[in-house]
Amino acid sequence: MQAKNSRDPKADFVRTVTGLWPVAKGSLAEVRRPCIRPHCPACAAGRKHPAFIFLYRDGGRARCLYVPARLAPTVRRALANGRKLEQRLTEVGRALILRARAVRDEA
Repeated sequence: MQAKNSRDPKADFVRTVTGLWPVAKGSLAEVRRPCIRPHCPACAAGRKHPAFIFLYRDGGRARCLYVPARLAPTVRRALANGRKLEQRLTEVGRALILRARAVRDEA
C-alpha cells in the first residue's frame, strides 16, 4: 500500500486515502433482540430478531448505536476502510521517523 522511495510522501498519502470513503472506527455486531409484540412466535420460541449494533468509543467511554439492516453493508465497508486508513497512518509515521533518522545519520 505504501509507495517506495517517493519524492512526495504527502501526495502519496492523499492519493492513497482519497478512495477510502466511507470510513469509520469501531465494530459492527449482529445481536438478537426481542420485539415489542406481546405474542410474537419467534420471541416466544427464544429465536428473537436480528439487529445490528455499531460499537465505538467516545471520550474513552464505550457507546453503541442501532444500525438498520439496510445500512449494515455500508458500515462494514466503512470499518474496512477505517482499518486500511489506520494501517496507512502507521506506515506514514514509521517512514517519517526512518527518514528523520537517515537525515540525522548523514549529518
